[in-house]
Amino acid sequence: MRQQLVVGGLAIGLLTALAIALLSGAAAQQAERAVAISVGDKHACALLDSGAIECWGNNDSGQTDAPSGAFREIGAGASHSCGLRENGAIECWGHNRDSQMDVPDGVFRTMSAGRWHNCGLRESGAVVCWGGGDTSPGLRDAPTGVFSAISAGSRHTCGLLENGAVECWGDNRYGRFDAPDGAFSVVSAGGIHSCGLRENGAIECWGEGSRVFLDSRDAPTGTFTAVSAGSVHSCGLRADHTIDCWGDNRYVRFDAPTGAFSAVSVGDNYSCGLRISGAVECWGRGDAGQANAPDGSFSAVSAGWDHSCGLRANNTIDCWGDNQWGETNAPAGAFSAISAGQNYNCGLRTDGVVECWGLSNYGEADPPDGRFNAVSTGWDHSCGLRENGAVECWGDARSSQPDASKDAFSEVSAGAHHNCGLRTNGAAECWGDNRYGQTDAPSGRFGAVSAGDYHNCGLRTSGAAECWGDNRYGQADPPGGAFSAVSVGAYHSCGLRENGTVECWGYTFDGQAQPPTGKQIALSAGARHACALSEAGTITCWMIYRGAADVPSWLRAPAVGMPTTGTGGLVDERNSAPIAIVTTLVLLASLAVGPATRGRSRR
Repeated sequence: MRQQLVVGGLAIGLLTALAIALLSGAAAQQAERAVAISVGDKHACALLDSGAIECWGNNDSGQTDAPSGAFREIGAGASHSCGLRENGAIECWGHNRDSQMDVPDGVFRTMSAGRWHNCGLRESGAVVCWGGGDTSPGLRDAPTGVFSAISAGSRHTCGLLENGAVECWGDNRYGRFDAPDGAFSVVSAGGIHSCGLRENGAIECWGEGSRVFLDSRDAPTGTFTAVSAGSVHSCGLRADHTIDCWGDNRYVRFDAPTGAFSAVSVGDNYSCGLRISGAVECWGRGDAGQANAPDGSFSAVSAGWDHSCGLRANNTIDCWGDNQWGETNAPAGAFSAISAGQNYNCGLRTDGVVECWGLSNYGEADPPDGRFNAVSTGWDHSCGLRENGAVECWGDARSSQPDASKDAFSEVSAGAHHNCGLRTNGAAECWGDNRYGQTDAPSGRFGAVSAGDYHNCGLRTSGAAECWGDNRYGQADPPGGAFSAVSVGAYHSCGLRENGTVECWGYTFDGQAQPPTGKQIALSAGARHACALSEAGTITCWMIYRGAADVPSWLRAPAVGMPTTGTGGLVDERNSAPIAIVTTLVLLASLAVGPATRGRSRR
C-alpha cells in the first residue's frame, strides 16, 4: 500500500520569536530520544520514545503544560498544542479563544494542528475539524469522503483522498484550493500555497506564487521523498537525501547545507533539516547585520528594527543592517539628528526640515513641511517637535496626535502605536494605544522619556529610572540607582549609568553579546538590539535577542532528542532557530515516509 505523510501544519504569524532546540553532547546521549517535534508560534513540543510529550518556550496560555501519559503524535499551534493518545483520542491544551480545545469525542487515526484550528482523521477516513473561530470561512467544514491524510495550514486544510486526489477547504483566497488533478502521496498545506508529492516523486505546488511571493509554486524537477510548504518558500527532500528549496530567497532560505538528511521542515524565514546522523541543522535568516556598526567617528546613534543608523561627525548619516525597503539608503547632505524606525528612518536636516526614507505604507515616511526641533520614529508613524513646542505626528492614525491645547512639549518619543511627550514643566504625557497601560504615565517631574513598543521609561530628575506599561518580561522593572539616559526597545530597556556603563533589563537573554565595556556617552535600544556611542565616537551594537538565530535559555529544549549542530551562526549548541509559523519536523525511518508517529508507518 502507498504510505502517506502530511508534513507539518503551517501558521503565518508576526513576529516575535520562537524556537526549536535539542541538546547536544553527552547530556543528549543520556537523555530519552525524541522521535518527532512540532513547533508553534512561540513554543515547541517533542514526542519522546516513551510516548511522553515535553514542551518548552512561551507558556502564557499553558501551551507547554503537556498532560502526562503516552501519545503517538504531537502538533503545536499558535498558542496551543494537541497530542494523539495511544488509544486514538486527541487531547489539546493551551489557548482556547478559537475553540481549538473543544476536541470531538471518539477515536482518530491521525491529526494535524493548524495555527488556530485542528483536524483529525477518523478510522473510517472521515475528517473532523474544530477551532478556528472566525479566522477563515468554512475552516471547520471538512468535505465528506474517505481520506488517508490531512494537513492543517494557516487558514485552510488539505487532505488526501483514498485515490490520492487532494481536496482543500477553508479560505480559498490565493487559490489555496486549486490543487492539480491526479494522485499524490504527500500533501503539505502552507500559508497561501500548498505542495504535494506525486507517486513518482515529483513535487507540484499551487496557490499564490510568482506574482507576490517569488515563485513559491515553481518546484524543481527530480525525484523527492518529502516536501514541506512554508510561508513564502518550500523545501523538498530528494531521493539522494539532499535538500532543495525554492520560492522567496530574500533571507537565503534556499541555501540548504550539503550532505544527507532524513527530513526537512520549513519555517518563515528559515528552514531546518534532520541529518541522517540525528543532528538538526538550520539555515536562512539569522540577524540582518543591524549590530555590525561601521568604523569611523559618530556623534549620535539610533537603533531601529533590523537596522541601525548613526550620525557622523561631519553631519552625514550612515545606516546598516536590513535594507529590504531601502531603510539603509540614507540621503546625502547635512543632518543634526537621526531616528531609526521599523522599516524606515527620519532625519532632521540642519535647517530643521525632516526627511524620511524607507517603507511608507501609512505615510510614516512622508513628513509635513516646515521646521522642527526634533523627530522620533515609531512602528508606522512619526512625530516631530515644532519650534513652538507643538507636537505634530504623521503616518498611522491609530497613534493620534495631541490636541492643540496640549502643546508646549520639550521632548517627544514615538512608540509602536502610542507616543509620549515631556512637558516643559517636566510632566510626562502619553497618548494613543493603551492596551498595556502604556499611556498611563506616572505623575511627577521627569528629565527624559522614551517610548517603546508597549512600555515606556522615564528618567526622574534624580536620575532614577521609572517605567510603565507592558511588563511581561520585566522590561518595566528598572534596576535601582542613577542613570544619565534611558532607551526603550520592543521588550527590553537599557540605561546609561552616570559612569558610562550600560545596563539592560527585560527581554534579554543568556548567551548573547553583552554591552560594550568602557565609558559610553549615548545609548539607543532597537527592537532586538541596542547600540552605544563611546567617548571616542565609535559605535558598538549588540543583539539583545535574535529573531531567527540564537534563542534565550527559557526557550531552549529540555534534555531530550538528537544532538544539534549549526551552520552560519543559526544554530549553536542548544540554540536553534525560531519560527513564525506552525510546522512539524518529522523523523523519517527510511526513504518511505509516514506521519509524525513513534516510528510507525500509517496508511
